[in-house]
Amino acid sequence: MNRKIVTIGGFLSFFLFGFVDNMKGPTIPAVIADLNLRYVAGGTLPLMAYFGFVSATLATGPLSDLAGKKSVLIGAGVCLLLGVSGYGFLGSFLLLALSMFVLGLGLGAIEVGGNGLIVDLYQAKRGKYLNLLAFFHGLGSMTAPLYAGKLLASDISWRWVYRGSLFLIVLLPLFFLFIRYPHKRTESGGLDLRGVGKAAFTRVMVLYYVLIAVYVGAEIGIGTWMVEFLKVEKSYSIFLASAFLSLFFGLMTVGRLLGSFVVDRIGYLKSMLIATAAALVAIILGTFGSPALGFFIPIVGLFFSIMFPNVTAAVSDMHVANRGTILGILFTSAGIGGMAVPWLVGLWSDIGGLLFGFSGIAFFCLVMLVLVAILTRMHGEGNQVATTGVA
Repeated sequence: MNRKIVTIGGFLSFFLFGFVDNMKGPTIPAVIADLNLRYVAGGTLPLMAYFGFVSATLATGPLSDLAGKKSVLIGAGVCLLLGVSGYGFLGSFLLLALSMFVLGLGLGAIEVGGNGLIVDLYQAKRGKYLNLLAFFHGLGSMTAPLYAGKLLASDISWRWVYRGSLFLIVLLPLFFLFIRYPHKRTESGGLDLRGVGKAAFTRVMVLYYVLIAVYVGAEIGIGTWMVEFLKVEKSYSIFLASAFLSLFFGLMTVGRLLGSFVVDRIGYLKSMLIATAAALVAIILGTFGSPALGFFIPIVGLFFSIMFPNVTAAVSDMHVANRGTILGILFTSAGIGGMAVPWLVGLWSDIGGLLFGFSGIAFFCLVMLVLVAILTRMHGEGNQVATTGVA
């Protein structure tokens, strides 16, 4: 096995993850207008994607321990092809929602398979390589709004935004079909359900599950609703609003690249504590300030950048046996947050206006700050968290 080639496959999977997942934000206004939907209905489409994400992470966690990461990533590519094809070609709202569910299955499988791949390949400097993996997710996330925004600004249908991405998505299943990556059950100790129950539901782990759910919810909430918020509440053009969404993911990408060199030195928890405090200040300024301060919203991406890989690294260091299954539970929690928050923002926007709905992101950032502070107090700083609270 050539570790570099397999690593490239992991990076490719996360680039596609970010790219496909973040075509939603720029296209949601066009879908709402095209199908004459309310905000809560528009929020239902990403809700279905994350319902699929949750279902996949819950199922593919044990599957990755039993059948291996290669099988999971091939299945992920097939689901992405089916989901994106359906969303780009089918007509009714129900069929679009079903397509989003299948697309979400593919995203969830990438989450488990891609992270598990890197965790298997790199025992040392795991935080560095997980941040690099997240960097490629950010690169795809940054590229998607630029791609979608340019097409939409040229009066090209949102359906063609999705259809055009199929040529890129097909690379994922083809890549893993033709590389050799043997599955070794002994690396994670197989699947021990009693061991999973004992290790996965401690007080510490529950706090990590809630933290990642709230974080992912806030990130996806911004990714889904930023364009509409800037367009309606700050009077930005669709192109400028989409460019700001790209800037959000661009800064997240830069932050993950920089984070790959510093998080192992600063410590997972200390770096997250600093980042969440800064993100809270930025989202408050961008949401409630004048239109000129709207640029603070994409700046949140810089501070959000290290959150997901740091939580993944901390939990990975805490567990060796049944690691794939436990990571599956962690990512299922992430999917629940990603599923609930964009829908809640849409619901609250219908109730109290878009400013009221989008301001919920600031509330979730505050919750993140409190949770990281509790974990920091429980475990101290840095990587020593990996040695506590497991039993």
